[in-house]
Amino acid sequence: MKVEKTFIQDLLVIEPDVFGDERGYFFESFSYKKYQAGGIDLNFVQDNISKSKKGTLRGLHYQAGERAQGKLCQAIKGKVLDVAVDIRFNSPTFGKYFSVELSEENHLQLLIPKGFAHGFSVLSDEAVFHYKCTEYYSKPDERTIIYNDPDLNINWRVDNPVVSEKDKKGKLFKDIERDF
Repeated sequence: MKVEKTFIQDLLVIEPDVFGDERGYFFESFSYKKYQAGGIDLNFVQDNISKSKKGTLRGLHYQAGERAQGKLCQAIKGKVLDVAVDIRFNSPTFGKYFSVELSEENHLQLLIPKGFAHGFSVLSDEAVFHYKCTEYYSKPDERTIIYNDPDLNINWRVDNPVVSEKDKKGKLFKDIERDF
């Protein structure tokens, strides 16, 4: 397994060891022992899977307070653009975002610690997206930043995105609470 640091502290891209042959491939998508040896010591308590069609955009989501979540994200089928926005007010990269293509071909994972808003857009005809969370879902603690915030200026790489009503009502980045 390779762990690559990004320009944003604590945000990591993980490339698992994939073993392929004429039958297909095999890889461990998570092994606590291997991740711990790689300096990643997180306790995941919930796994989530979503299936989305091309052009779908989900996010930017996060949870605040004691229910803040770290996430380990990957595309099981298809291809997505995965995006994490640093919302840690004292961070030198506050308000910056990092994006990476996650796909069933490259098997990459994005490790997003607490203090980040997260979203993804679907670049293939369909995508199945999987993410592990360090905290259980909590509706009262859930927050949303509007996906097309002009200050963040995220290039989601989709025209006319399909967005939920909830996500369309997200806050502007400049108006978020100092949760982190």
